[in-house]
Amino acid sequence: VDGELRPVPPAGMSLLRALVRRPGWVVSRADLLRALPGSGRDEHAVETAMARLRASLGAPNLIQTVVKRGYRLALDPAADTKYADA
Repeated sequence: VDGELRPVPPAGMSLLRALVRRPGWVVSRADLLRALPGSGRDEHAVETAMARLRASLGAPNLIQTVVKRGYRLALDPAADTKYADA
């Protein structure tokens, strides 16, 4: 984040991987729940892991909550100059 490495817990890293696959797109809680290892069927596990992920990143606005739908990574690859040249 901003050129600084941040330690991320394993559950948070699972969520981050799922969000990074579709930056800017909403990923449902159900899809994120499937990404969590051993989380069962409790969507509260997603909320808990997401809160910890946001805290570990130190940039809570990087991941946005989309009410009644899920979460999205607040990045637009098309607007990023690194992607524009690819």
